[in-house]
Amino acid sequence: MSLSIPFLASPPKVNVIRLNGAIMTRQGGLNDQSLAPAIERAFRKGKPAAVALSINSPGGSPVQSSLIAARIMRLAAEKELPVYAFVEDVAASGGYWLACAADKIFVDPSSIVGSIGVISAGFGFDQLIGKYGIERRVYTSGKSKSQMDPFRPENPEDVARIKSLQEEIHQAFIAHVTESRAERLSKEAELFDGSFWTGAKGVDLGLADGIGHLVPTMKKIYGDKVRLAVFGPKRPLFRRFGTELASGLTAQVEEQALWARFGL
Repeated sequence: MSLSIPFLASPPKVNVIRLNGAIMTRQGGLNDQSLAPAIERAFRKGKPAAVALSINSPGGSPVQSSLIAARIMRLAAEKELPVYAFVEDVAASGGYWLACAADKIFVDPSSIVGSIGVISAGFGFDQLIGKYGIERRVYTSGKSKSQMDPFRPENPEDVARIKSLQEEIHQAFIAHVTESRAERLSKEAELFDGSFWTGAKGVDLGLADGIGHLVPTMKKIYGDKVRLAVFGPKRPLFRRFGTELASGLTAQVEEQALWARFGL
């Protein structure tokens, strides 16, 4: 007489990708190069039932936002896996671009979402150096090579050119959001003027699908025994080299400026 042991199915697994920080190519920022290994592992390791994005980002580089989101969407299609985004404090600008890589977006009522726009900022020092008798000398082989030079008076043609570039990027951002959110977006509000809203209002506007935190929502969908595995970029420690330390400090200043836009 033989005894048969019933098959014990493993509880479902959800791989979580941490997307925490400003989106930039500088050391310590979120970018496609630093995130690629973690994203690839999250979609391939352990036969997950789904992938969740844990997002806390004020935005940053539109190119890196696009590259990261495209990688997530490509792997989701290849592996036929659902993707859920969970917003913590902020998913604004490029951070919201990342959230739109998911099939569904969940927020905290007090999260900040939106800021669908493009911004460039800088300073003008031409009057300052003129006050101290400093002469700016720049030599180029193209008339537009020194456009937006902060030590020269602002040129209206340069401003028009920059705004034209911004408009192209803005349209790409709008296309990404509208394709991702489809008919869920509100038709009664201006969503693409750079404004941002709380998570609760974002749900009303169709920018998010519901109020929910990662762990309880995944348990509700996949059961109380769901297993969560977290993946994220490796953060290199500062070495004792002046250039690396300076680069890291510069990135911190830039990132803090992005967070400050949302009162954080």
